[in-house]
Parts: sequence; structure tokens; C-alpha cells
Amino acid sequence: MSENNYTVGDMVAEFLSRIGVTTAFGIVSVHNVPMLDAIGRRNAIRYVMCRGEMGGAHMADAYARVTNSLGVLFTSTGPGMANSIGGLVEARFAASPVLHITGQTATKFIDRDLGTVHDVPGQTAILAASGKAAYRVRAASEALGVLVRAAAEALTPPRGPVSVEIPIDLQRVVIPRPAALDSLVLPVPPPLPPSEAALDEVAAILAKAKRPMIWLGNGARNARAGALSLLELGFGAVSSWNGRGIVPEDHAMTFGALQGNGAPRILSFYEGVDAMVVLGSRLRGHETMDFSLKLPRNLIHVDVDAAADGRTYPNAYFLQGDAQLVAEGLAKRLKGKMQVDPGFARDFAETKRLAREEYLSTLGPYATFPEQIRAAMPRDALWVRDITISNSTWGNRVFEVYGPHDAVHPVGAAIGPGLPLGIGAAMGAAEGESNRHTVAMVGDGGFAMNMTELWTAVQERARLCTIVMNDKGYGVIRHIQDAVVDGRRFGDDLRGPDFAQLATVAGLPHFKVSRAEDFGPTVAKALAVDGPTLVEVDMVAIGDFPPYAPYNTMGKHAERARR
Repeated sequence: MSENNYTVGDMVAEFLSRIGVTTAFGIVSVHNVPMLDAIGRRNAIRYVMCRGEMGGAHMADAYARVTNSLGVLFTSTGPGMANSIGGLVEARFAASPVLHITGQTATKFIDRDLGTVHDVPGQTAILAASGKAAYRVRAASEALGVLVRAAAEALTPPRGPVSVEIPIDLQRVVIPRPAALDSLVLPVPPPLPPSEAALDEVAAILAKAKRPMIWLGNGARNARAGALSLLELGFGAVSSWNGRGIVPEDHAMTFGALQGNGAPRILSFYEGVDAMVVLGSRLRGHETMDFSLKLPRNLIHVDVDAAADGRTYPNAYFLQGDAQLVAEGLAKRLKGKMQVDPGFARDFAETKRLAREEYLSTLGPYATFPEQIRAAMPRDALWVRDITISNSTWGNRVFEVYGPHDAVHPVGAAIGPGLPLGIGAAMGAAEGESNRHTVAMVGDGGFAMNMTELWTAVQERARLCTIVMNDKGYGVIRHIQDAVVDGRRFGDDLRGPDFAQLATVAGLPHFKVSRAEDFGPTVAKALAVDGPTLVEVDMVAIGDFPPYAPYNTMGKHAERARR
């Protein structure tokens, strides 16, 4: 690139390469052509051409989660930007580091409501409300500084999506190539060290505990070593749904994600726990039954964000700091000083065994599905889900996850992200030498919302097995309606495509499961294909999915209501 025609668009492309970005997602449009043209000419970044901006945002989010790095999304102005909002909101729920670069109308027209192409007055405010932050480049000379700030902010805990608007006229401005690019390092702060005095105080509290536990959340994804050190001292563990796999869930001393919501035996076990350390979890209402789940009173909350103190549950002590540094510091102080109840590990293992068996027994004809698919999947395969009834029951709670970046689901509880999340995860899994498998489980309702992204998976040759749990409707909604409006179902029936024909049109193999016992073997056949596959589970043939907590105890069941 000649110094005489180096533009802001060129700088954007080079900036991304310099900070280590190797994959970006998006849709080319009139207000981002200069930037994407520069990416194409440099040929240093894999550009994944999604079919919709919402899908692209979910892809960038999942990519960021599984690679533990920055996800990048390009959209156009106005309608294109607006289409991405659902994905940015989910990335915010998940604290996922996404850099969203969008165009803008020409500088002289911005926010004047003149009716120029794609112009949405107040676009920055929309983006700011949807993510962690949003910035607008107002002069070519400040573009690099704004991008550095935005990328660093996205990666700084608590992480989240950050948007940058670059007006179309500024993208074309010729500028001197910034020499700072040659030695650019993002100013992301190092992990926040906890107070040594605070560690001493917390260790003194924990040294008296006889039956201690840790609760692992998303903020502890990089704290596996510290968490395992605490387990070696006798602690038990449990995970939030967004903190899974930090401790491998086949470890004897973790309940995994069976944290009590829908598992009464776990709640009873908490009554005997005399100290619980919450590492990097918000203790979200979705997982704690809107904060009615009773946790041990001696709760020590650890978070990098001071605003987490007392936000959801009261605590006996709040310690601000990086989860790994805190866990490491506590383990060092507690070694040789704890006298855990000799029967705690035995009681923990027995509770785990019985709670899992009891939970599986509530799944009706789907009770064997978690073990069937776990046996079919490689240990390091990525496990992606939509908010479908199978995920809200066994997918989130009893399917075992073994790695801290191996599980992706819509933390915001929206339906529809599953397929694009799976594609983004598969793009992340394909980097390096691992080329791991990705399995995405979606419902037929959620699949319909981003169905066109199936062609993205085919075009990119994603190593993705998409499982569609097809009950020909909104199964979760049916259970809610059965529970709260006496079984009056409205708007729940869904006419969908013939999935075999859809797969043929899209150009990928289709497999169908009509018997429960065929689930695992069929998924195994699909995973043997080196490329995207579609597995349809005929839930009508297999049988109704039983209502799950709390809808299995609320109001009247539909069958009684219809009599």
C-alpha cells in the first residue's frame, strides 16, 4: 500500500491484524465498503460473510467466548446496525469481548434527520444502550485512538461489546500511516490483584470451615488452576450456567451446573455448607429462581467489579480482585490449616450421584439423551445450545462440560442465537491445529429465526453438527402456558420446513432420529462427516417432553385443564 493512498479504511484493516485478529464477521454494505475492501486486499483476516447482522453478532460473540479473544463484527449503518442489536445484547449478557465496527452516513449529515441512506438519528445512543460502550470517530486523525480505546475496553473485565461508528467519508480520507501500528499493544490492564490484607481476613474465615464450597462463574474462566487448588484442600464446587467446565464436570468434587435450581437435593446439601466462596459470578436471577435459591449465609463474594458487592445476594465479605489471583492466594494461605469434615467428600459424591439420577428421572423419554450425546462427542468438542426445552433442562444442567471455553449458550435466555453461535464457535475451533468439533442443539422455533445462516455454515465448511429438536412448536412456551393460563395454548404451533429437503437445498447431509435410543449413534455418524451436518430429532415420534421446574409445579397441567 502506497503512502500516497493509505486511507482510514486501510488503517482499520491493519489495526485489526496488528492486535491479533484473524477472523471477522459481517455483511458488506454501502457504508463499510472501504474498510472491508481493505481487509480483502490485505488478505490477512478470514472474513466470514454472514446472512444477517444479528447472526453475525452472535457469531462474533461465540468466537470470542471459545477463543478467549476479541470477536469482530462489521455492519452497515442504520438498519444493518439495528439488525445486530439482539446479538450485541446477548454479548453484553455473556460479558463477551466483541468489537463492533459500523459505518455512518457522511459527517455533514449525521444526526440531522435529513433522510440520507441508512441514516438513523441517535444511532450512537442505541449502540451504547445495547453494549458496554459506543464511540463515534469524528475526525480521521482520531480513528486509531478511538479503535484502541474501544478494543481495550471490550477486553477489560468486566468484558463486553463495544461499538465504533466510522462515517463513510472519513473511511476514505487519505492519512499518513500511523507509525504507532508497528509496536501497537492494546492497553488492557493486567489481572487485578486482591488486597493482601483482605486475603488474610478471608483465609481466616475459611480456615474455620468444615464443609466449604466454591461457586464458579463466568468471571472465573481463567481460574481453573486456583479452583482446583481449593478442591485439593477439600472444597466442593458448583458452577453457574455461564461458568461451566472451569472444573471438569466429571471431577468428583463438583456438582457441575446442577446448582439447585430444579434439584431439591442440592438445596438440602447447602444447608450443611458453612462457607461458600463465589468466584466471578453475578448469582443471576435466572439461575437462582429470582434469588429465592437459599445459599449459605457465610457467603464470600469475589469479583473484579466493585459494583457486584451486594447486587444480588448479601455477603459476609466482598473481596475485589481477579478470580485466579484470589483463589491462588487463598489456597496458599489455607494449605495445612483447614480441617474439613472427613465425611464431606463422601456426602458430596453421594449427593451428586443421587441428585443427577433424580433429575434425569424427570426427563421422561429423553432421560438417556445427555449420556448418549456425551458418549458420541469427543471430550474437547464444543457444546453450543439455543434456549430450547432440551437445553433448559438437561443441556444446561446435567450434560458434562470439561473445558472452561467449551460451552456456549444464550445467557440472556433468547431463542434464535443457537445456529449462529454454533457457526462462530466452529470458526474459533478451526483456528490453530486442533480443529475441534462443534455441536449446536437448537429447537425448531429458534432454528427458524436464523435459518438462513445454514448457508453460512455450508459456505465456510464449518465443522458443525446442528441438532434440531423438532416438536413442531414452541415447547417451552407450551409448558409456561400450561402452568400459568390453565393450559390455554396460543401462538405455540409452528409450521416448519421439511428438514431433509432443507438440507438438500443447502447442500449438507441430513440425519433423522425417530427413536430415543438412536440419538447418540446418529450424532456420532454426523460427527464423522468433515463439514456441516443437520440432525433432526423427531420429538413427536419420541414423545412429549415433561414439564420442568418451576412449570411442573405451577397451576394446573394442560392435560387436566383440557378435561
